[in-house]
Amino acid sequence: MTAQVDYLAVLFANTSGASGDLLGSDEKELGQLVWQLVDLKNKTLGRVNELLIKQELCDLTEKQEEAEEDNGSLTDSVSTAFHLTLTNEVNSIGAGTSVCLCTDGQLHIRQVIHPQAAGKNLLVPECFFSFFDLRKEFRKHFPASDLKAVDVHFMAESLNLPVDELTVLDSSEVLPREAAVQNVKAMASIALALLPEPLSHTFLYPERVNEKFETGTCSKMEKVCDNSVIRARGLPWQSSDQDIARFFRGLNIAKGGAALCLNAQGRRNGEALVRFINEEHRDLALQRHKHHMGNRYIEVYKATGEDFLKIAGGTSNEVALFLSREDQVIVRMRGLPFTATQEQVLAFFGQGEGPTEVCDVSGGGDGILFVRYPDGRPTGDAFVLFSCEEHAQSALKKHKEILGKRYIELFKSTAAEVQQVLNRYSSAPLISVAPAPLVSMLPTVSLLPSPGGVRDCLRLRGLPYTATIEDILTFLGEFTRDIRPHGVHMVLNQQGRPSGDCFIQISSPERAFMASQRLHKQMMSGPRGVNCRYVEVFPCSAEEMGLVLMGGTLSRSGTGLSPPPCLSPPTYSFAGAPPVMSAEAAAALYPPIGQMMLAPRTMAPGHPYYPASTQVYMNYAAYYPSPPGSPNTLGYYPSPSHLPTPPHLPSPGGLVRMPGLTFNGVKDLISAVQGYQVLCVGGGYQTSLSALRPHPSSHTYCCLLRLDLPEVLLRVEEEEK
Repeated sequence: MTAQVDYLAVLFANTSGASGDLLGSDEKELGQLVWQLVDLKNKTLGRVNELLIKQELCDLTEKQEEAEEDNGSLTDSVSTAFHLTLTNEVNSIGAGTSVCLCTDGQLHIRQVIHPQAAGKNLLVPECFFSFFDLRKEFRKHFPASDLKAVDVHFMAESLNLPVDELTVLDSSEVLPREAAVQNVKAMASIALALLPEPLSHTFLYPERVNEKFETGTCSKMEKVCDNSVIRARGLPWQSSDQDIARFFRGLNIAKGGAALCLNAQGRRNGEALVRFINEEHRDLALQRHKHHMGNRYIEVYKATGEDFLKIAGGTSNEVALFLSREDQVIVRMRGLPFTATQEQVLAFFGQGEGPTEVCDVSGGGDGILFVRYPDGRPTGDAFVLFSCEEHAQSALKKHKEILGKRYIELFKSTAAEVQQVLNRYSSAPLISVAPAPLVSMLPTVSLLPSPGGVRDCLRLRGLPYTATIEDILTFLGEFTRDIRPHGVHMVLNQQGRPSGDCFIQISSPERAFMASQRLHKQMMSGPRGVNCRYVEVFPCSAEEMGLVLMGGTLSRSGTGLSPPPCLSPPTYSFAGAPPVMSAEAAAALYPPIGQMMLAPRTMAPGHPYYPASTQVYMNYAAYYPSPPGSPNTLGYYPSPSHLPTPPHLPSPGGLVRMPGLTFNGVKDLISAVQGYQVLCVGGGYQTSLSALRPHPSSHTYCCLLRLDLPEVLLRVEEEEK
C-alpha cells in the first residue's frame, strides 16, 4: 500500500478471559467487538459501534454452557455483521473508499480473530487480513520507547491526551465492557493526534496476515535464525503441515516452515518444527502453549535453527527438482515391492471402477520419487505428486490396497518429510567388511565375531510386526525339534517394539543350513491370517547373533558387521555419574566385587574416542528381550585393571552375579546361563563354599561364575521364589 488509506477502523476485541498482554492466550471465546471510524482526510471521528456475542463477559452460566455449541455460528455472524456495518458506514460518508483496521498491538487480530475462526472452520472477511499496529505507528516517532511497554495509557500520556477515563486492570482479569469502549475512544484520539504537525504521520504499509501456508524447500546451507523456530509436541499422527498452519493461523509461517518429525522407523512421532518469519511471531506462537487441536492439547517450546535444518534441510538436486513444482499435494507410499516400477505405480492409482476412483499422478512418471539407499537399492518408500487436494483424497482411499503381493500404506505428506526421509536413507552407513577393533585398550579381544565361526543359528528377517513365538514355531515346521532350549530370541528396537528380526539357535550347522534352504522367502501369516509376508532366512554364528543382541548391526548382505553402539565415537560429552553407594558400603554389602559393580569407573586414559572422565553405562534390554531364558537387565562395564583378582578365580574375566538364588543345585545354575560359554572353575562346572555362600543380610545365596567375556560384566537378578 503506497498511499495513505482514507479511513481507519480502530478495533478492540474482548474475550471472556484474560486481557492485555495475555489476550487470547487462554483460548477463551470472543465476547465483544468495539470499533470507531477515523476519517484521516478530514480528521474527524465517527460513532462508536459495539457487537456482543455474549451478554456477560464472565463465567458461563448453565444456560450459556448449553448454548456453547452455537458459538461457531455466533462468531461467524458477528464477523459478517462487523464487515457489513463497516462497509455501509464508509459508503454512507462517500468521501473515500479505502479503509483499514487499526488495533492496539497484534493480539486482537492474530491471537483472537483468526485462531477462533480457524478452530471453527469459519471464513474470515478480507478486511481482517491487513491492519495497522498503533503501537508500531506510534514508535516511529518515539523510537526510544520499548515496544513491549507501549500501551494506550503510555501513548496517551506521551501525546498529552487525557487518560483519566482509562481503566487499568491486571492482564489476568476480564476487561469490562465499558473499559473496551474507553480504549477504543482513546485509540481513535491517539490516531488523530499523530496526523497534524510536527508529527505529520501517514499510515502506510500495514501488517499482513498470510491467507495460506506456502510449501517449499529448505537447503542445509541456509541460515535460520534461532529466535524464529518453535517445537510443537503432541500432534495427532495423521496431521499434516496444513493442519499445523491452521493451528497457528494468524501468525506468518516462513515458506516451507512446517516440518513434521519422524522417529527411527520413519513414522511421525507427534512433533513438528515450525519456522516463523521473525521473532515477534515466534513469541506469539509460544503463547499458544497447550492450545487445542481437536481434542488434543499441543505443547509449544523454543527450538533452534539447527534443529529445523536437521529436519527440513536437504542437499539433493533430485529432491529439489521434485519439490520445485508448486501447488502440488504430496502422498507418501510405504511398503512397495522392491521391484516396483513407475508404470506399476501409475497403474495402481489409475485403476478404479468410476471416475472418482481414478486419480492421475501429476506429471506422470516425473511425479514419482522412489527412495533408495546410497547403493541404489530401493527402500520400499516413494512419494507421489497430485495436482489438487481432490485427487489426493481419492488417492488416499486406496490405502492398504494390493500392489503385486503387498498391501500399500498411503499417507498425506509434506516437503519437509520428503527431505527428512531422503536425508535419513542417503546417510545410512553401509559396512561391507568388518572394521578393525575400535577399543585400543582391549588388544587381545576382538569385539567382532570371527568370519569362520560355526553357523549353527538362524536369522529370520522381515517378520510381521505382530508375529509371536508361536507363529515362528509354526513357520519353522519340522525344524522346531532342532531348536535348542530357550533358543528363540526376538529382537526389539529402541522403542521396545518388534523390529522384524529374530534369531534361532539350532542343534547343528547342518540342520541350520537345511532350514535356511527350505524356508528362505517362504510366506508367514500373522494372527488371523493377516499381514502375510515373505521371510528371509540366513544361517549365522552364535557370535553374530550375540553382536546384534548386544546392539550391533549386520548389513543386509549378512556379511558386513558393525560394533555395538556403545563403541561408536559419540557426538556428545559424557557427564560424570555419582556412585550408587559409597565404596565402604559396597565393599561391606557385596564383597569382594561390590566396588567394581556399583561404583562408576573412569575409562583408561589415552583412548581415541572417550575422554578420561567418561562413565560408560549401557542398557541393552531393548536389544535383548528374548523370553524366557535371556537376561532381563544387561549392563556394559569396563573391567578395572587395578582391582585384585578374587582368590577363587584363576584370572580376571567377566563375571555373572546372581543374588537372591535359592540353592537348587548346579544344574539350575548352568541352565540359567544357557547360550554363554562358562569357563571352568577348578577344572569344570562346580560350586563350593567359596563360590556359593549365603548373603550376609538374608538366607539366600550369591553365586559367582566366570564367563569368557573379558570386558563385559553381565548382571542377572532374580527374585527369590
